[in-house]
Amino acid sequence: MASVTNTYARAFADAVFDGGFDPEKTLQEAQAVARLVAESKELRALWQTPSITAEQKRAVLDAIVAREGISRLVRNFVAVLIDHRRVQFLEPVVKQFEQALNQRLGFAEAEITSARELNQADRRILEAQMEKVTGRKVRARYLRDESVLGGAVVKVGSTIYDGSVRGQLERIRQAISS
Repeated sequence: MASVTNTYARAFADAVFDGGFDPEKTLQEAQAVARLVAESKELRALWQTPSITAEQKRAVLDAIVAREGISRLVRNFVAVLIDHRRVQFLEPVVKQFEQALNQRLGFAEAEITSARELNQADRRILEAQMEKVTGRKVRARYLRDESVLGGAVVKVGSTIYDGSVRGQLERIRQAISS
């Protein structure tokens, strides 16, 4: 599955950059279509049923595109997935597409987990600190986990920066036990 999602995501990212399209707008539209598919069991069934012709499936896609105001580029991308019977990979392809865009635009993706909801000022401070550490602009996704107790845990790629109270207590426990 990974090679399928990577192949389609890279090709879609190439089309966006080669065609001079707005990456942010294209990503938002692709995510909107992926959400529609994820939320609609009927739509998934329709697009994955082999007995329904590709033309009929594309007609449904065209109706969605018209209703949602989706660009021709995103429409054609989803049509390719439908035609190649890969529509079940839409959601992971869109996630991989987002990663490809972030990489090409020089962004680092960060997952920031804190015990409480962070206000905008706290978010800006954390993102600025992560930009210094990574040397790249940061796109952050925020999560809440009360078990963190305080502080934050930041994951950038496979690197984890643990500034949480829970992490500090664990380090103290280990130091005392050794």
